[in-house]
Amino acid sequence: MEGEHKKGLNAELIGSDLENCCRGEAQCGQCRHNACNIGFAKQCIANYKKAPQKEVPGGTSGIPTTDFRLFDETELETAIAHILKECKDCKEDHTENCIINVIRNCYEVSLLGDPHPYEGSTLQYLMYLKANFPDKAAYIADIYAGLS
Repeated sequence: MEGEHKKGLNAELIGSDLENCCRGEAQCGQCRHNACNIGFAKQCIANYKKAPQKEVPGGTSGIPTTDFRLFDETELETAIAHILKECKDCKEDHTENCIINVIRNCYEVSLLGDPHPYEGSTLQYLMYLKANFPDKAAYIADIYAGLS
């Protein structure tokens, strides 16, 4: 399929991670959908399940970077490790609006406060995290290394 990830994307795993990160209406009150980082990412993966496309139109510009709700850090760190495993290490072919990049950015805003640079290399990204967020990087790297 044109525009789809060459190796596909484990949309079920990513959807499950997003559900684990979501606090639900019981804790958040009324769902804010696309005004919430997790809600925005959930919409991206729902759209992907309907019509698998590598790119999210307007993806990174649509991330609600002013959503400052607190989420479970362990769930976010696990989700980042999983989304990194889905990365195709595209290096110079990396695009900011790649669904994997957009969802990772949503997790980053929720966990770290801002989206962070990604140059198409999981290893470079993990090294960046280690240099800037060593406590979180260690857990993410451990989860990532344990995935098959």
